[in-house]
Amino acid sequence: MNSEEWVTHLTELRKRLIWVMLFFIVTLAAGLYVSPRVLMYIKNRPAAADIEWNVFSLTDGMFIYMKCGFLVAVFFTVPLALYHIWAFVRPGLTNDEAKKTFWFVPLAFVLFMIGIAFSFYVAFPMMVSFLSKMNQTVGAIETYGMDRYFSLMFSLVFPLALAFEMPAVVLFLTRLGILGPSQLKKARKYVYLALAVIGSMISPPDFVSHLSVTIPLILLFELSILVSRWYLDRKETEHPLLDPKGGANHV
Repeated sequence: MNSEEWVTHLTELRKRLIWVMLFFIVTLAAGLYVSPRVLMYIKNRPAAADIEWNVFSLTDGMFIYMKCGFLVAVFFTVPLALYHIWAFVRPGLTNDEAKKTFWFVPLAFVLFMIGIAFSFYVAFPMMVSFLSKMNQTVGAIETYGMDRYFSLMFSLVFPLALAFEMPAVVLFLTRLGILGPSQLKKARKYVYLALAVIGSMISPPDFVSHLSVTIPLILLFELSILVSRWYLDRKETEHPLLDPKGGANHV
């Protein structure tokens, strides 16, 4: 790639980043407007219904308000960002590849929403319940800071939501011939170890909570292998000259 092509690609990347940032700013304004409603919804969920949110600094409420608006903006900006990722690599794809990879945008966003729903409605309440029981076991008086509560919630919800993107990313890379099921299977034991470490980092320090987070991550990885295998089998049926054993496709 010569210097002119580099400049062209960087210019296009800059334009796409500007569009994403402008959209983010607009949704940030909307997010700040709806933040009180979002915060009250979270406050009225069973996980927080019996918890008094205390502030230990005059700025705690303001920072949570702004953080909530920021996360609302991120949520709505994700689809546009995914589209621009696809559009940026589009020139390097054939028309057939472009059509077959466009699904990446809606699929990735749907998986992102499923990840948020699972972590917020299932994993996080389990974490809060466990930690609260532990505090009661040692006779502690529960006085929770609003900032700490949300920091704990965000540290679980968004890592899990991003992890739910795994099948979409693997299928996208498989369609581009970069990754395949044979490569994923070879790396399985290392991926399992990494997922177990991640699960232990974002869950309470008890075996049940570790499993409740780690098992979905492992299932997502196994689903990614199946999806990659399914795509290559389908490709082999359509084009018998392709290598059916996995890995990158070669005609």
